[in-house]
Amino acid sequence: MKRVTGIGGVFFKCENPATVLEWYNKHLGISPVGIGTVFEWREKEDPGRIGHSVLAFFDKDNEYFLPGKKEFMLNYRVEEIETLIEQLRSEGVEIAEGIETYDYGKFAWIIDPEGNKIELWEPNDMEFRKANGLKD
Repeated sequence: MKRVTGIGGVFFKCENPATVLEWYNKHLGISPVGIGTVFEWREKEDPGRIGHSVLAFFDKDNEYFLPGKKEFMLNYRVEEIETLIEQLRSEGVEIAEGIETYDYGKFAWIIDPEGNKIELWEPNDMEFRKANGLKD
């Protein structure tokens, strides 16, 4: 079983997320989608399949990163999230929250040895595209 298959996203806390997003758009050409942007790419083993990675900016007081202790959080794309969480639990990894399921994928959270909250995402890329208004 593969564990991590790629980067699903990078999330940062900011003093003013809208200003930061505007700066990224103006100076780096990163087009806004929601609270950040979405990067599209093709799967190496299946070039017909489109994948996504997200860059998102959260308000500095947002509690989504808790119990993590940092101002950022990584999201990793994974396969078979239920099996992976059970494997990680058996290895003594701290599981922060249970698995949550949405149309666009399943999510779970773990904590690394430095107290960083890590989001795991088993994506449903087609539904993700629909949810974010991305065109084929």
